[in-house]
Amino acid sequence: MNSNIIMYGSAIIAVAVVIYMLIKKMDIKISLFLIGIVLILVSTAMGNEIAVKDFVSTGSAWLDPLEVIVTQFKQTFTAAGFIILLLGGYTAYMSSIGANEVTVSALTKPISKIKSVYVLVPLVFLLGNALSLVIPSASNLAIILLATLYPILRKAGMSALTTGAVIATSATIVPTPLGSDNVAIAEELAKHSSFAGLTVTDYVFNYHALVSIPTLIVIAIVHYFWQKRMDKKANVQGQAGKDDEHVDAGKVEAITITGGKLYKTVYAILPIFPIILLLGNYAVQLTIGKSINISVEIATLVSFVLAIVCELIRHKGNKSVLEKTEAFFKGMGGAVPIVALLVAASVFVTGLKSIGLVDELQSAMQSIQGNGLDFILPLILVALTALIVILSGSGTALIFAMVPLIVPLAVAAGISPIAISVPLGLSGNLFRAVSPVAAVILIVAGTVKTDPIALVKRTSVPMIAGVVFMFVLSMIVFL
Repeated sequence: MNSNIIMYGSAIIAVAVVIYMLIKKMDIKISLFLIGIVLILVSTAMGNEIAVKDFVSTGSAWLDPLEVIVTQFKQTFTAAGFIILLLGGYTAYMSSIGANEVTVSALTKPISKIKSVYVLVPLVFLLGNALSLVIPSASNLAIILLATLYPILRKAGMSALTTGAVIATSATIVPTPLGSDNVAIAEELAKHSSFAGLTVTDYVFNYHALVSIPTLIVIAIVHYFWQKRMDKKANVQGQAGKDDEHVDAGKVEAITITGGKLYKTVYAILPIFPIILLLGNYAVQLTIGKSINISVEIATLVSFVLAIVCELIRHKGNKSVLEKTEAFFKGMGGAVPIVALLVAASVFVTGLKSIGLVDELQSAMQSIQGNGLDFILPLILVALTALIVILSGSGTALIFAMVPLIVPLAVAAGISPIAISVPLGLSGNLFRAVSPVAAVILIVAGTVKTDPIALVKRTSVPMIAGVVFMFVLSMIVFL
Protein backbone atom coordinates (compact mmCIF):
# COMPACT_ATOMS: atom_id res chain seq x y z
CA MET A 1 0.00 0.00 0.00
CA ASN A 2 2.78 2.45 0.92
CA SER A 3 4.66 1.65 -2.29
CA ASN A 4 1.52 2.46 -4.33
CA ILE A 5 1.16 5.80 -2.55
CA ILE A 6 4.81 6.63 -3.27
CA MET A 7 4.46 5.50 -6.88
CA TYR A 8 1.29 7.46 -7.66
CA GLY A 9 2.40 10.50 -5.67
CA SER A 10 5.76 10.63 -7.47
CA ALA A 11 4.16 10.13 -10.88
CA ILE A 12 1.50 12.82 -10.35
CA ILE A 13 4.06 15.37 -9.15
CA ALA A 14 6.44 14.52 -12.01
CA VAL A 15 3.78 14.82 -14.72
CA ALA A 16 2.38 18.01 -13.17
CA VAL A 17 5.84 19.64 -13.24
CA VAL A 18 6.33 18.69 -16.92
CA ILE A 19 2.89 20.07 -17.89
CA TYR A 20 3.62 23.28 -15.95
CA MET A 21 6.94 23.70 -17.78
CA LEU A 22 5.27 23.16 -21.17
CA ILE A 23 2.49 25.65 -20.45
CA LYS A 24 5.00 28.24 -19.26
CA LYS A 25 7.00 27.63 -22.47
CA MET A 26 10.16 26.89 -20.51
CA ASP A 27 12.92 24.67 -21.88
CA ILE A 28 11.90 21.34 -20.45
CA LYS A 29 14.99 19.28 -21.32
CA ILE A 30 16.78 19.84 -18.01
CA SER A 31 13.51 19.39 -16.11
CA LEU A 32 12.89 16.04 -17.78
CA PHE A 33 16.45 14.97 -16.97
CA LEU A 34 16.18 16.04 -13.30
CA ILE A 35 12.69 14.56 -12.79
CA GLY A 36 13.83 11.34 -14.45
CA ILE A 37 16.83 11.13 -12.12
CA VAL A 38 14.65 11.74 -9.05
CA LEU A 39 12.16 9.06 -10.17
CA ILE A 40 14.99 6.56 -10.72
CA LEU A 41 16.34 7.30 -7.23
CA VAL A 42 12.82 6.85 -5.80
CA SER A 43 12.51 3.49 -7.59
CA THR A 44 15.87 2.39 -6.17
CA ALA A 45 14.68 3.36 -2.68
CA MET A 46 11.55 1.28 -3.30
CA GLY A 47 13.77 -1.70 -4.13
CA ASN A 48 12.83 -1.76 -7.84
CA GLU A 49 15.18 -2.44 -10.75
CA ILE A 50 15.95 0.33 -13.23
CA ALA A 51 13.75 -0.20 -16.31
CA VAL A 52 16.50 -0.17 -18.97
CA LYS A 53 17.14 -3.31 -21.01
CA ASP A 54 20.48 -4.97 -20.15
CA PHE A 55 21.33 -2.13 -17.77
CA VAL A 56 24.69 -2.54 -16.02
CA SER A 57 24.88 -0.78 -12.67
CA THR A 58 27.83 1.43 -11.75
CA GLY A 59 27.75 -0.09 -8.29
CA SER A 60 26.46 3.16 -6.80
CA ALA A 61 22.74 3.93 -6.52
CA TRP A 62 23.57 7.66 -6.77
CA LEU A 63 25.49 7.26 -10.04
CA ASP A 64 23.11 4.81 -11.74
CA PRO A 65 20.69 7.55 -12.93
CA LEU A 66 23.61 9.27 -14.69
CA GLU A 67 24.55 5.93 -16.27
CA VAL A 68 20.96 5.78 -17.58
CA ILE A 69 21.48 9.17 -19.25
CA VAL A 70 24.76 8.02 -20.82
CA THR A 71 23.12 4.81 -22.07
CA GLN A 72 20.15 6.67 -23.56
CA PHE A 73 22.44 9.18 -25.31
CA LYS A 74 24.44 6.33 -26.86
CA GLN A 75 21.29 4.56 -28.04
CA THR A 76 19.69 7.73 -29.41
CA PHE A 77 22.77 9.00 -31.25
CA THR A 78 23.14 5.68 -33.07
CA ALA A 79 19.49 5.70 -34.15
CA ALA A 80 17.01 8.58 -34.45
CA GLY A 81 19.51 11.13 -33.16
CA PHE A 82 21.95 10.74 -36.04
CA ILE A 83 19.18 11.09 -38.63
CA ILE A 84 17.92 14.28 -36.95
CA LEU A 85 21.46 15.73 -36.93
CA LEU A 86 21.91 15.01 -40.66
CA LEU A 87 18.55 16.56 -41.53
CA GLY A 88 19.38 19.64 -39.47
CA GLY A 89 22.67 19.96 -41.34
CA TYR A 90 21.11 19.53 -44.78
CA THR A 91 18.37 22.09 -44.11
CA ALA A 92 20.96 24.60 -42.90
CA TYR A 93 23.13 24.01 -46.00
CA MET A 94 20.16 24.47 -48.34
CA SER A 95 19.48 27.83 -46.68
CA SER A 96 23.12 28.90 -46.93
CA ILE A 97 23.32 28.30 -50.70
CA GLY A 98 19.92 29.90 -51.33
CA ALA A 99 18.23 26.71 -52.58
CA ASN A 100 15.27 26.97 -50.17
CA GLU A 101 14.39 30.40 -51.54
CA VAL A 102 14.53 29.10 -55.13
CA THR A 103 12.13 26.28 -54.23
CA VAL A 104 9.69 28.65 -52.55
CA SER A 105 9.83 31.05 -55.50
CA ALA A 106 9.24 28.25 -58.04
CA LEU A 107 6.22 26.89 -56.19
CA THR A 108 4.58 30.21 -55.36
CA LYS A 109 4.92 31.85 -58.80
CA PRO A 110 1.92 30.03 -60.43
CA ILE A 111 -0.36 31.29 -57.61
CA SER A 112 -0.20 34.86 -58.95
CA LYS A 113 -1.95 33.73 -62.17
CA ILE A 114 -5.10 32.50 -60.38
CA LYS A 115 -7.69 35.27 -60.06
CA SER A 116 -10.47 33.59 -58.03
CA VAL A 117 -9.86 34.61 -54.41
CA TYR A 118 -11.58 31.70 -52.66
CA VAL A 119 -10.23 29.08 -55.04
CA LEU A 120 -6.83 30.31 -53.87
CA VAL A 121 -7.63 29.51 -50.23
CA PRO A 122 -7.40 25.68 -50.43
CA LEU A 123 -4.66 25.87 -53.08
CA VAL A 124 -2.43 28.12 -50.96
CA PHE A 125 -3.07 25.96 -47.88
CA LEU A 126 -1.99 22.80 -49.73
CA LEU A 127 0.95 24.62 -51.32
CA GLY A 128 2.09 25.85 -47.90
CA ASN A 129 2.00 22.30 -46.60
CA ALA A 130 4.05 21.14 -49.58
CA LEU A 131 6.59 23.86 -48.78
CA SER A 132 6.84 22.60 -45.19
CA LEU A 133 8.73 19.65 -46.69
CA VAL A 134 11.50 22.13 -47.40
CA ILE A 135 11.03 24.48 -44.43
CA PRO A 136 9.80 22.37 -41.48
CA SER A 137 9.63 25.25 -38.99
CA ALA A 138 6.10 26.72 -38.88
CA SER A 139 7.44 30.15 -37.89
CA ASN A 140 10.14 30.27 -40.59
CA LEU A 141 7.71 29.09 -43.26
CA ALA A 142 5.18 31.75 -42.22
CA ILE A 143 7.85 34.47 -42.47
CA ILE A 144 8.80 33.36 -45.99
CA LEU A 145 5.18 33.07 -47.14
CA LEU A 146 4.44 36.51 -45.72
CA ALA A 147 7.31 37.83 -47.83
CA THR A 148 6.41 36.00 -51.04
CA LEU A 149 2.71 35.16 -51.10
CA TYR A 150 1.09 37.74 -48.83
CA PRO A 151 1.47 40.74 -51.20
CA ILE A 152 0.28 38.62 -54.17
CA LEU A 153 -2.82 37.36 -52.34
CA ARG A 154 -3.72 40.82 -51.07
CA LYS A 155 -3.46 42.26 -54.60
CA ALA A 156 -5.72 39.41 -55.80
CA GLY A 157 -8.38 40.71 -53.40
CA MET A 158 -8.04 38.24 -50.53
CA SER A 159 -8.78 39.78 -47.12
CA ALA A 160 -5.93 40.22 -44.66
CA LEU A 161 -7.45 37.79 -42.13
CA THR A 162 -8.13 35.08 -44.71
CA THR A 163 -4.58 35.41 -46.05
CA GLY A 164 -3.17 35.33 -42.51
CA ALA A 165 -5.24 32.28 -41.56
CA VAL A 166 -4.09 30.29 -44.58
CA ILE A 167 -0.43 31.20 -44.02
CA ALA A 168 -0.64 30.49 -40.26
CA THR A 169 -1.95 26.97 -40.94
CA SER A 170 0.56 26.08 -43.68
CA ALA A 171 3.00 23.94 -41.68
CA THR A 172 0.80 21.16 -40.31
CA ILE A 173 0.85 17.45 -41.04
CA VAL A 174 2.40 16.87 -44.45
CA PRO A 175 3.72 13.27 -44.56
CA THR A 176 7.49 13.50 -44.74
CA PRO A 177 10.27 11.09 -43.74
CA LEU A 178 12.42 14.18 -43.07
CA GLY A 179 10.30 15.33 -40.11
CA SER A 180 12.19 14.92 -36.82
CA ASP A 181 8.97 13.93 -35.00
CA ASN A 182 8.30 11.18 -37.57
CA VAL A 183 11.91 9.98 -37.26
CA ALA A 184 11.60 9.74 -33.48
CA ILE A 185 8.23 7.95 -33.64
CA ALA A 186 9.43 5.42 -36.24
CA GLU A 187 12.50 4.56 -34.14
CA GLU A 188 10.26 3.99 -31.13
CA LEU A 189 7.77 1.84 -33.06
CA ALA A 190 10.61 -0.32 -34.37
CA LYS A 191 11.07 -1.53 -30.78
CA HIS A 192 7.63 -3.19 -30.94
CA SER A 193 7.77 -6.80 -32.14
CA SER A 194 5.07 -6.16 -34.76
CA PHE A 195 7.10 -3.31 -36.30
CA ALA A 196 10.63 -4.68 -36.06
CA GLY A 197 12.82 -3.09 -38.72
CA LEU A 198 10.32 -0.31 -39.43
CA THR A 199 11.99 2.67 -41.13
CA VAL A 200 10.74 6.26 -41.05
CA THR A 201 9.96 5.95 -44.79
CA ASP A 202 7.76 2.90 -44.10
CA TYR A 203 6.01 4.67 -41.23
CA VAL A 204 5.29 7.84 -43.18
CA PHE A 205 4.14 6.27 -46.46
CA ASN A 206 2.38 3.17 -45.08
CA TYR A 207 0.65 4.67 -42.03
CA HIS A 208 0.99 8.44 -41.57
CA ALA A 209 0.02 9.32 -45.18
CA LEU A 210 -3.13 7.15 -45.02
CA VAL A 211 -4.56 9.63 -42.53
CA SER A 212 -2.65 12.86 -43.08
CA ILE A 213 -3.32 13.26 -46.83
CA PRO A 214 -7.16 12.86 -46.58
CA THR A 215 -7.07 15.14 -43.51
CA LEU A 216 -5.21 17.86 -45.41
CA ILE A 217 -7.82 17.71 -48.19
CA VAL A 218 -10.66 17.99 -45.65
CA ILE A 219 -8.98 20.96 -43.95
CA ALA A 220 -8.48 22.67 -47.32
CA ILE A 221 -12.20 22.29 -48.10
CA VAL A 222 -13.26 23.54 -44.65
CA HIS A 223 -10.85 26.48 -45.03
CA TYR A 224 -12.65 27.46 -48.25
CA PHE A 225 -16.12 27.57 -46.71
CA TRP A 226 -15.07 28.97 -43.32
CA GLN A 227 -12.99 31.86 -44.68
CA LYS A 228 -15.74 32.72 -47.17
CA ARG A 229 -18.33 32.73 -44.38
CA MET A 230 -16.14 34.81 -42.04
CA ASP A 231 -15.34 37.35 -44.78
CA LYS A 232 -19.03 37.71 -45.56
CA LYS A 233 -19.81 38.16 -41.87
CA ALA A 234 -17.01 40.73 -41.48
CA ASN A 235 -18.23 42.69 -44.51
CA VAL A 236 -21.77 42.77 -43.12
CA GLN A 237 -20.40 44.11 -39.84
CA GLY A 238 -18.13 46.60 -41.61
CA GLN A 239 -14.93 44.95 -40.35
CA ALA A 240 -13.42 44.09 -43.72
CA GLY A 241 -13.10 45.66 -47.13
CA LYS A 242 -11.86 49.22 -46.77
CA ASP A 243 -10.53 48.61 -43.28
CA ASP A 244 -8.09 46.10 -44.75
CA GLU A 245 -6.45 48.80 -46.85
CA HIS A 246 -4.34 50.00 -43.91
CA VAL A 247 -2.37 46.75 -43.95
CA ASP A 248 1.08 47.50 -45.32
CA ALA A 249 1.78 44.47 -47.48
CA GLY A 250 5.01 46.00 -48.69
CA LYS A 251 6.47 46.15 -45.20
CA VAL A 252 7.71 42.57 -45.56
CA GLU A 253 10.65 42.47 -47.96
CA ALA A 254 9.88 40.30 -50.98
CA ILE A 255 12.30 37.55 -52.02
CA THR A 256 13.65 37.92 -55.56
CA ILE A 257 15.52 35.13 -57.33
CA THR A 258 17.97 35.85 -60.12
CA GLY A 259 19.56 33.27 -62.41
CA GLY A 260 18.95 31.14 -65.49
CA LYS A 261 16.36 28.38 -65.98
CA LEU A 262 18.84 25.56 -65.37
CA TYR A 263 19.96 27.09 -62.07
CA LYS A 264 16.39 27.69 -60.93
CA THR A 265 15.32 24.15 -61.89
CA VAL A 266 18.24 22.33 -60.24
CA TYR A 267 18.26 24.44 -57.09
CA ALA A 268 14.47 24.20 -56.73
CA ILE A 269 14.85 20.39 -56.68
CA LEU A 270 17.82 20.17 -54.28
CA PRO A 271 15.93 20.84 -50.99
CA ILE A 272 13.43 18.08 -51.75
CA PHE A 273 15.89 15.70 -53.43
CA PRO A 274 16.15 13.40 -50.34
CA ILE A 275 12.37 12.94 -50.51
CA ILE A 276 12.52 12.31 -54.28
CA LEU A 277 15.14 9.59 -53.68
CA LEU A 278 13.09 7.97 -50.93
CA LEU A 279 9.84 8.15 -52.93
CA GLY A 280 11.57 6.77 -56.03
CA ASN A 281 13.01 3.87 -54.08
CA TYR A 282 9.62 3.22 -52.46
CA ALA A 283 7.90 3.26 -55.88
CA VAL A 284 10.44 0.79 -57.31
CA GLN A 285 9.92 -1.47 -54.31
CA LEU A 286 6.13 -1.46 -54.81
CA THR A 287 6.44 -2.01 -58.57
CA ILE A 288 9.04 -4.76 -58.92
CA GLY A 289 9.45 -5.88 -55.32
CA LYS A 290 13.18 -5.13 -55.30
CA SER A 291 15.01 -2.00 -54.28
CA ILE A 292 18.31 -0.64 -53.05
CA ASN A 293 18.17 -0.10 -49.33
CA ILE A 294 18.16 3.72 -49.25
CA SER A 295 17.78 5.04 -45.73
CA VAL A 296 17.03 8.66 -44.81
CA GLU A 297 20.69 9.03 -43.83
CA ILE A 298 21.94 7.81 -47.24
CA ALA A 299 19.39 9.92 -49.13
CA THR A 300 20.47 13.01 -47.19
CA LEU A 301 24.19 12.40 -47.73
CA VAL A 302 23.73 11.70 -51.46
CA SER A 303 21.78 14.95 -51.76
CA PHE A 304 24.47 16.82 -49.82
CA VAL A 305 27.22 15.56 -52.16
CA LEU A 306 25.08 16.45 -55.20
CA ALA A 307 24.52 19.95 -53.81
CA ILE A 308 28.29 20.44 -53.37
CA VAL A 309 28.89 19.35 -56.97
CA CYS A 310 26.23 21.81 -58.17
CA GLU A 311 27.85 24.59 -56.13
CA LEU A 312 31.30 23.76 -57.57
CA ILE A 313 29.92 23.94 -61.11
CA ARG A 314 28.00 27.14 -60.36
CA HIS A 315 31.01 28.88 -58.82
CA LYS A 316 33.54 27.32 -61.24
CA GLY A 317 35.46 25.42 -58.57
CA ASN A 318 35.95 28.38 -56.24
CA LYS A 319 37.36 27.26 -52.88
CA SER A 320 34.63 29.23 -51.07
CA VAL A 321 32.24 26.41 -52.04
CA LEU A 322 33.96 23.96 -49.70
CA GLU A 323 34.15 26.61 -46.98
CA LYS A 324 30.37 27.01 -47.20
CA THR A 325 29.89 23.34 -46.35
CA GLU A 326 30.65 24.36 -42.76
CA ALA A 327 26.99 25.40 -42.65
CA PHE A 328 26.05 21.70 -42.86
CA PHE A 329 28.01 20.81 -39.74
CA LYS A 330 26.84 23.91 -37.87
CA GLY A 331 23.32 22.88 -38.79
CA MET A 332 23.98 19.44 -37.31
CA GLY A 333 25.02 21.16 -34.11
CA GLY A 334 21.85 23.22 -34.20
CA ALA A 335 19.80 20.00 -34.20
CA VAL A 336 21.43 18.67 -31.00
CA PRO A 337 18.74 20.22 -28.74
CA ILE A 338 16.11 18.02 -30.46
CA VAL A 339 18.23 14.93 -29.78
CA ALA A 340 18.76 16.05 -26.18
CA LEU A 341 14.99 16.44 -25.77
CA LEU A 342 14.48 12.87 -27.01
CA VAL A 343 17.05 11.58 -24.52
CA ALA A 344 15.56 13.65 -21.70
CA ALA A 345 12.12 12.24 -22.46
CA SER A 346 13.56 8.70 -22.46
CA VAL A 347 15.16 9.26 -19.04
CA PHE A 348 11.89 10.67 -17.70
CA VAL A 349 9.91 7.69 -18.99
CA THR A 350 12.56 5.31 -17.61
CA GLY A 351 11.85 6.86 -14.21
CA LEU A 352 8.10 6.33 -14.63
CA LYS A 353 8.67 2.72 -15.67
CA SER A 354 11.08 2.10 -12.81
CA ILE A 355 8.64 3.20 -10.11
CA GLY A 356 6.11 0.76 -11.63
CA LEU A 357 3.63 3.21 -13.14
CA VAL A 358 3.51 1.59 -16.60
CA ASP A 359 2.84 -1.84 -15.06
CA GLU A 360 -0.03 -0.32 -13.09
CA LEU A 361 -1.42 1.29 -16.23
CA GLN A 362 -1.30 -2.07 -17.96
CA SER A 363 -3.31 -3.67 -15.16
CA ALA A 364 -5.82 -0.80 -15.12
CA MET A 365 -6.39 -1.01 -18.87
CA GLN A 366 -7.02 -4.74 -19.03
CA SER A 367 -10.75 -4.13 -18.57
CA ILE A 368 -10.86 -1.83 -21.61
CA GLN A 369 -9.57 -4.48 -24.00
CA GLY A 370 -12.23 -6.14 -26.11
CA ASN A 371 -15.06 -3.96 -24.76
CA GLY A 372 -15.27 -1.70 -27.78
CA LEU A 373 -13.53 1.08 -25.85
CA ASP A 374 -10.10 0.77 -27.47
CA PHE A 375 -10.35 4.39 -28.67
CA ILE A 376 -10.37 5.76 -25.07
CA LEU A 377 -6.57 5.95 -24.63
CA PRO A 378 -5.89 7.71 -27.97
CA LEU A 379 -8.80 10.08 -27.22
CA ILE A 380 -7.38 10.97 -23.79
CA LEU A 381 -3.95 11.62 -25.32
CA VAL A 382 -5.42 13.84 -28.07
CA ALA A 383 -7.42 15.79 -25.46
CA LEU A 384 -4.27 16.23 -23.33
CA THR A 385 -2.39 17.36 -26.43
CA ALA A 386 -5.11 19.90 -27.24
CA LEU A 387 -4.99 21.37 -23.72
CA ILE A 388 -1.20 21.69 -23.51
CA VAL A 389 -0.58 22.82 -27.10
CA ILE A 390 -3.28 25.52 -26.98
CA LEU A 391 -1.96 26.82 -23.64
CA SER A 392 1.76 26.56 -24.50
CA GLY A 393 1.77 27.20 -28.25
CA SER A 394 4.25 24.38 -28.86
CA GLY A 395 3.11 21.65 -31.22
CA THR A 396 6.07 19.29 -30.98
CA ALA A 397 7.50 19.53 -27.45
CA LEU A 398 4.75 17.31 -26.04
CA ILE A 399 5.11 14.83 -28.93
CA PHE A 400 8.82 14.37 -28.24
CA ALA A 401 8.15 14.03 -24.52
CA MET A 402 5.50 11.35 -25.18
CA VAL A 403 7.40 9.33 -27.82
CA PRO A 404 8.98 6.85 -25.35
CA LEU A 405 5.51 6.11 -23.91
CA ILE A 406 3.84 5.21 -27.22
CA VAL A 407 4.78 1.51 -27.27
CA PRO A 408 4.29 0.75 -23.52
CA LEU A 409 0.93 2.57 -23.45
CA ALA A 410 -0.23 0.73 -26.58
CA VAL A 411 0.81 -2.62 -25.08
CA ALA A 412 -0.97 -1.70 -21.85
CA ALA A 413 -4.18 -0.86 -23.74
CA GLY A 414 -3.88 -3.86 -26.05
CA ILE A 415 -4.00 -1.72 -29.21
CA SER A 416 -1.65 -1.04 -32.12
CA PRO A 417 1.02 1.62 -31.35
CA ILE A 418 0.05 3.22 -34.69
CA ALA A 419 -3.39 4.00 -33.20
CA ILE A 420 -1.55 6.20 -30.69
CA SER A 421 1.39 7.57 -32.71
CA VAL A 422 -0.62 8.94 -35.66
CA PRO A 423 -3.34 10.80 -33.65
CA LEU A 424 -0.73 12.08 -31.15
CA GLY A 425 1.68 13.34 -33.80
CA LEU A 426 -0.95 14.87 -36.07
CA SER A 427 -3.04 16.52 -33.36
CA GLY A 428 -0.02 18.31 -31.87
CA ASN A 429 0.85 19.89 -35.21
CA LEU A 430 -2.77 20.80 -35.98
CA PHE A 431 -3.60 22.35 -32.60
CA ARG A 432 -0.57 24.67 -32.80
CA ALA A 433 -2.49 26.96 -35.18
CA VAL A 434 -5.34 27.19 -32.63
CA SER A 435 -3.12 28.61 -29.89
CA PRO A 436 -3.11 32.42 -29.56
CA VAL A 437 0.37 32.20 -27.98
CA ALA A 438 1.95 30.04 -30.71
CA ALA A 439 4.91 31.76 -32.38
CA VAL A 440 3.45 31.31 -35.87
CA ILE A 441 0.14 32.94 -34.83
CA LEU A 442 1.93 35.89 -33.19
CA ILE A 443 4.17 36.41 -36.25
CA VAL A 444 1.26 36.37 -38.72
CA ALA A 445 -1.03 38.47 -36.50
CA GLY A 446 1.73 41.06 -36.10
CA THR A 447 2.29 41.26 -39.86
CA VAL A 448 -1.39 41.62 -40.80
CA LYS A 449 -1.94 43.99 -37.85
CA THR A 450 -4.68 42.04 -36.16
CA ASP A 451 -5.32 40.55 -32.75
CA PRO A 452 -4.11 36.93 -32.30
CA ILE A 453 -7.58 35.95 -31.06
CA ALA A 454 -9.14 37.30 -34.28
CA LEU A 455 -6.68 35.20 -36.28
CA VAL A 456 -7.39 32.10 -34.17
CA LYS A 457 -11.11 32.52 -34.94
CA ARG A 458 -10.14 32.03 -38.58
CA THR A 459 -7.82 29.06 -37.98
CA SER A 460 -9.71 27.18 -35.25
CA VAL A 461 -12.62 25.71 -37.26
CA PRO A 462 -10.49 24.24 -40.09
CA MET A 463 -7.93 22.85 -37.62
CA ILE A 464 -10.46 21.38 -35.18
CA ALA A 465 -12.42 19.88 -38.10
CA GLY A 466 -9.13 18.35 -39.23
CA VAL A 467 -8.44 16.89 -35.79
CA VAL A 468 -11.91 15.33 -35.55
CA PHE A 469 -11.68 13.84 -39.05
CA MET A 470 -8.10 12.66 -38.42
CA PHE A 471 -9.03 10.96 -35.15
CA VAL A 472 -12.08 9.16 -36.54
CA LEU A 473 -10.15 8.01 -39.63
CA SER A 474 -7.22 6.85 -37.46
CA MET A 475 -9.53 4.77 -35.28
CA ILE A 476 -11.23 3.24 -38.32
CA VAL A 477 -7.95 2.37 -40.05
CA PHE A 478 -5.67 1.38 -37.16
CA LEU A 479 -7.84 -0.08 -34.39
